[in-house]
Order: sequence, then structure tokens, then C-alpha cells
Amino acid sequence: MIKRLIAGVLGAAVVTGASFEAVQAEDTLYVPSLSYRTGPFAGAGVQIANGFADYFAMLNARDGGIGGAKVVMEECETAYNAQKGVECYEATKGKGALVYNPYSTGITLQLIPKAPVDEIPILSMGYGLSAAAKGETFPWTFTYPASYWSQMSSILKYIDANGGVKGKKIGFIYLDVGYGKEPIPLLEALAPKMGFEVAYFPVGVKEMQAQSAQWLNVRKERPDWMVMWGFGAMNASAIKEAAKIRFPMDKFIGNWWAAADVDLRPVGEPGKGYIGANFSGIGTAFPAVQDMIKHVVDAGNSKADPADVGGVLYNRGMFNAVIVAEAIAAAQKVTGKKSITGADMRVGLETFDLSEARLVELGLAGFTAPIKGDCADHEGAGSVFMQQWNGSSWDQISEPIAPMTDEVGPLLTDAAAQYVSDKPEWKTQTCN
Repeated sequence: MIKRLIAGVLGAAVVTGASFEAVQAEDTLYVPSLSYRTGPFAGAGVQIANGFADYFAMLNARDGGIGGAKVVMEECETAYNAQKGVECYEATKGKGALVYNPYSTGITLQLIPKAPVDEIPILSMGYGLSAAAKGETFPWTFTYPASYWSQMSSILKYIDANGGVKGKKIGFIYLDVGYGKEPIPLLEALAPKMGFEVAYFPVGVKEMQAQSAQWLNVRKERPDWMVMWGFGAMNASAIKEAAKIRFPMDKFIGNWWAAADVDLRPVGEPGKGYIGANFSGIGTAFPAVQDMIKHVVDAGNSKADPADVGGVLYNRGMFNAVIVAEAIAAAQKVTGKKSITGADMRVGLETFDLSEARLVELGLAGFTAPIKGDCADHEGAGSVFMQQWNGSSWDQISEPIAPMTDEVGPLLTDAAAQYVSDKPEWKTQTCN
């Protein structure tokens, strides 16, 4: 049984599961949020959930919702547990759910087979199964703005532009679960092509805060660069251990789950120089964030700590909500309906256009690289940028870096084909 179902925000009002039938007949848009405010990764989960909720609350308060329909956002607590994630899905899908944002690779993998059956799309924004970027094979799963494989290719491009990768040894330290292992096939494919060597340093879940053995091995292996696919307590511990062995921080790059304020604040000055990948803007200077502060945070309708507003993870949760909102608007335009279905939402996710002009309209100019929904391309091949820890905060240090689409694309196609090879009942789609 689900132990905790947290009501979400409708403007300033709370909409519970019990009262949902009363509003379902109205012009509403039901967006469940699979959050983890508890559990081992709550430090990240709380901020993501708050940014996600606050953007919808802002749209309700400022604009009356999306296209004349209010957003009903309901949180269901997963504690980052796959079984609880599935329970949350089953408990909420019948309420008119438009899309699921699992925020866990483990939960995403469990929901991917369910999405086509229930006709509710899955948006694993920048995480999950990389192969799901191939929209013809995965009509109901989306990885905007970029898959893990595309992200890793952008990191390799950054390294190549800063001293070259040929003849170099790249250390890969990762959480030893499905999430952390996800980019390994890409590394194994690109290493012989690009002429670099990979040294692997897995970190078990029980070792996240005790990595001395891994970093002794790093010291022995002497990699030229380190790349980290970490999460939660693993990240700060790894950076502290790297500092102890005097590994150069400007040669240590974390993926976008290892590059947040919550990861570096416990480290502070010793982490100066550490680099992280990101795909969404930092800070509160964006007009959209200012509107969230005005209409939600300052109005007392946010669960967020004001100090977290504008942070990496809060803004990432907001960005997730932006993509959902833009897809809803696109679906409304295509269907002519205010209240849409999950099937309509899938069309919206394949037709929205978050162009530079649209980002300006949204008050998010420069916040992210443009993303355009597409039938065949469910990741958008979005660019990432590099940010660097200055000892107390993050500075952006690169322009957007496009992924190695020519290299990654065929590998994604092969991986997608492999995924469905033993699933004769799997339904694909044909894109023009």
C-alpha cells in the first residue's frame, strides 16, 4: 500500500484524491508528481519537487492555468523506491493523468512497458533509458532535453576541446545501480573509436559515504580525467576524497545529477574548480523565476526554502514543469480541447516548440538550448553546458555543447532494437 500521498497545489488550494472527482468535470489538467521528499536522495528530491510544483502554481495564479484550464498537481511519495513508484502510478493513473515524471531511472524502467497500455506518456527529463530517445521504437517515452548517452558525449567533447581525449585515461566513478551503469555501453563503444582508455570505479549504495578504497584505486590508476555519475551523498563524499588525494578539480566532471548546490555546499572551498554538466539556467534573474517568487513563494504558497529558489535543482524541477506545460499547450492547440487526455499529451510532446523566441516569451531567455518535440527524436538532442564550482557557488564556463549525434544516434537505434527484440507484442510507430 502507498503510505503517503501528498496533495499538490491548485493555485493556493489543495486538491486531494478524495476531492478530485468534484473538479474532474471542470476544465482541469491533472499532473501527478512522483516525488521523493524522504529517503536517501531527499536532499535533491525536495528541491526538484518544489520547483516543479511552484511553476504550475504560478501558472494557475498568474494565468489561470494553461489554455483556460487549471493545473491540478498531486504529489505521491516514492522515497526513490521503484516499488513505491509503481504503486503511486497505479494509484493515480485513473484520475486523468496526463504524464508521469518519475525522477528515478529504476521507476522509469518499470513504467516504460505500462505507458503504451495505459496511453499515458513518460517524461524522464534527461535520465532513464537512453534508448527511449528513439521515438519510433518508444512512442510513449520521452527523454528531453538529452539522454544520458548524449550527455556523456558532450562531456567527452568538452574534454577533447581541453587537451584532447586521444591517448588519455578517463576514470568513470559511478553509483553501481542501473542509473550509474547507463552510460557504460557508450563509453565502451567510443573509447576505441576516439582512442582513450576507461578505468571504472563502481560505488555501491552502501559505500556512498565511504569511498576511500575507490579513491586509493584512482590514485594508483592515475587517470587524466574523472567523470562521475553519482547521486545523493555519493557526490560530496567523492569530491572530498578527490581533494584528499589532490586530484585536480578542474579535471573532475560530474553529470547533471552530480552538479548541484546540495552536492558542493558540504565540500565548500576544497571543491573549488570541480566541473558539472547542466542543461538549465542557474539563479533567480529570469523573469519566470521572479514571477514564481512573486505569485507563489512570497505569497506563502510554496514549500521551498527561499534560499533554494533559483538553485540548480529547484530550477531543474521548474524546467521539467515548463516542458510539461508547453506540451499541454501544444496538445490543446492540436485537439482544440482545454482538458486533454494522456493520448493527447503524447501528441503535444511530439509537437511543442520551445524555440529561442518562445523562451523569451516565457521569461526564460538564455535558460536552456531550444528544444522541439519530434515524432522520431524523443530527446531533442539538447545541448549541455559546463558549470564550475568557485568555492561557494556555480559559474557557467562554457557555451552550450551539442552531443555527438552522428556517433550516438546509431548506437541508440541498436539499443532500442535490442530492447524490443524479445517483446513481439511491443507497438512501435512510423514517423514521416
